[in-house]
Amino acid sequence: MVDKIKTIESKSKTRNGIKRMSFIALSILFEIGLILMLINFLYMDYVLVEIIIRIITIPLGLYIYSGHKTASMKMPWILLILATHVVGVTLFLLVGLNGGTKKMRERYKKVDEQIFPLLPENRHVLDKLEESDPNAYGISAYLSKYSHYPVYENTDVTYYDRAEDGLEAQLEALKQAEKFIFMEYFAIQNTVAWGRIEEILVEKAGKGVEIRVYYDDVGSVSFVNRDFAKRLKSLGINCRVFNPFMPGINVFLNNRDHRKMTIVDGKVGFTGGYNLADEYFNLTHPYGMWKDTGIRLEGDAVKSLTISFLEMWNAVKRSDKDDVDIEKYLPRTDYVAKSKAFVQPYADIPIDKEQVGENVYISMANKAEQYCYFMTPYLIITDEMSQAISLAAKRGVDVRIVTPGIPDKKLVYKVTRSFYNGLARNGVRIYEWTPGFSHAKMNVVDDKMAVCGTINLDYRSLYHHFENACFIVDEGIATEMREDFEKTFRQCGEVTEEYSTGKRSVIRLGQLFLRLFASLL
Repeated sequence: MVDKIKTIESKSKTRNGIKRMSFIALSILFEIGLILMLINFLYMDYVLVEIIIRIITIPLGLYIYSGHKTASMKMPWILLILATHVVGVTLFLLVGLNGGTKKMRERYKKVDEQIFPLLPENRHVLDKLEESDPNAYGISAYLSKYSHYPVYENTDVTYYDRAEDGLEAQLEALKQAEKFIFMEYFAIQNTVAWGRIEEILVEKAGKGVEIRVYYDDVGSVSFVNRDFAKRLKSLGINCRVFNPFMPGINVFLNNRDHRKMTIVDGKVGFTGGYNLADEYFNLTHPYGMWKDTGIRLEGDAVKSLTISFLEMWNAVKRSDKDDVDIEKYLPRTDYVAKSKAFVQPYADIPIDKEQVGENVYISMANKAEQYCYFMTPYLIITDEMSQAISLAAKRGVDVRIVTPGIPDKKLVYKVTRSFYNGLARNGVRIYEWTPGFSHAKMNVVDDKMAVCGTINLDYRSLYHHFENACFIVDEGIATEMREDFEKTFRQCGEVTEEYSTGKRSVIRLGQLFLRLFASLL
């Protein structure tokens, strides 16, 4: 009876969340509409305004063209501005700059200057990797320099080919917590899976374990109501919300926290594609079966996950009390790993102008010699990434991409399929996972290198979101992931031929229009 009441309450909260999201979305669209109407009115009725907009159109287009972004990000804005003037200029100023506010950039810079020096440089590990695998060394060196996260040894990695297994492992790890638990997720749903987690968190909080939960408001808006964070705090669980979704024009609204991680005592860490909602663990089936993956880290590399979490926790807003003593969350342990893996957790932020996530994927394709497999829920990529993947296939590398068979967002799915043709014609093999929705974000190359984390092959993940992943150089883990790919291929329908020849090879007008605005999808 109690479970039934909880289920009813949860459904009610979910409906309230959907209503809130719908109301706020409509409010924002209404505000944008009013701004466009006002500017258009001024443009039509006042010659001076018309002259100003026409004068700035060409320089603004040249400014965008001269920027350091990929052409796939620049050209849609240039076309929109030249074609519509008022609409294009207004939308670009509101959302196209996509750099966050000046205050937000300064906030992250201040936090990063405090926390990154606490990570070990591990130059000796990087040198050792260079000797054993020059291809992997190049990627690792790039990550060390531009993401500021070092490569580690003395870390064991466990791969989970099902989110359900990852959840069970996390629950066991949470039960062992003695000092602190950090959890950061794009989406949390206050139902069955979260209920199991919360029960342990409340018990641990009662025993003096420090608990922190951090979630993205947009990612969770249809799953929890506005009182969720307050309720957790009343249970002894410290909770913060990233970039609350409120009516009003917010230039930082397009940047979301898409990271997913759990850290226990600074000794054990989890990350991967799954959020803490029932559908990820096949407790519900809104899109058929759900495919997701994750990893467990134990050992030295957990330091980087902890730093990633503390970056977001302390940068959320100035009014919150920041951590002064970071080092207490970076304990020295006597752990001795069983594997010889090189492990490099890393994170990507959209306000530093360095597309770490995309560059790692491109590098993986460039370094591949035998095969290069990707799994992603969305396939909306830049020309640079498309060229890298296609060139690998042309070199004779077995390049395959797995996408969902059942979409969660139909418009995005149409855009995803519009990219099949160009890739398939160049020899890339495309698979759709027919049992349902494949949400995993992973890449494996030559039984040597692998990436598992939160980063999709789409513009949002690669350019707009805060993300995290883990670069792994280990034959054992890479082989496990390759075997999971092979099992997944057998559950897929290969669509390579029908998208490289025949009717489906034609990109329809609607798809072309959607691709024009793909960077905002």
